[in-house]
Amino acid sequence: MSTKGRLGRRLIQLYVGLVLYGASSALLVEAGLGLEPWNVLHQGLSELTGLTIGVVSIVVGAAVLLLWIPLRQRPGLGTVSNVFVVGLAMDGTLAVVPEVHSLAVRIPLLLAGILLNGVATGLYISARFGPGPRDGLMTGLHRRTGRSIRLMRTAVEVAVVATGFALGGTVGVGTVLYAVSIGPLAQLFLRVFDVPSASGGSTVVAAGQPRGAILRP
Repeated sequence: MSTKGRLGRRLIQLYVGLVLYGASSALLVEAGLGLEPWNVLHQGLSELTGLTIGVVSIVVGAAVLLLWIPLRQRPGLGTVSNVFVVGLAMDGTLAVVPEVHSLAVRIPLLLAGILLNGVATGLYISARFGPGPRDGLMTGLHRRTGRSIRLMRTAVEVAVVATGFALGGTVGVGTVLYAVSIGPLAQLFLRVFDVPSASGGSTVVAAGQPRGAILRP
């Protein structure tokens, strides 16, 4: 594949991945059985402020990006795009998907949302345009403190979930199921959507990113 062809494919993967990530998050909101950690916070802040969850996601993403400055993190195209595209896609999907009340519909919706989130993660990360603001925060903390990424991620996400839950965000079986399944799903779809580099090598792990990090928008 030519250099231009690889760049075109990467750009398509980036934006399709971000849109699908927002859509998958919206499906989890509609299922009402528990959200991924950061969206628990976003939903809680949405309940508090009256803003849509997508708008809150954009505001929080921008605020987190500012925290990159003291951590000396460098944002990429994917980082900046993430701030806006995911939130807009989430609100857009919520506007067109009808409310569901039956558990027989909400459970498949939850499962579809988690699977789609894994697909979106594989598309977005394989594009190699930089981590999302929230994951960049965790890798930045890892570099500055010397603590493991797992510890940084756990500490940040526990704090995020606790704060979001206190504000009215939804924590439930979906939160747990997402936590245990997103890693394997992300790894699977990272391999599926990997864009070969010019030298023919794998690009699944972006240069400069710790191999232990599963980056999500």
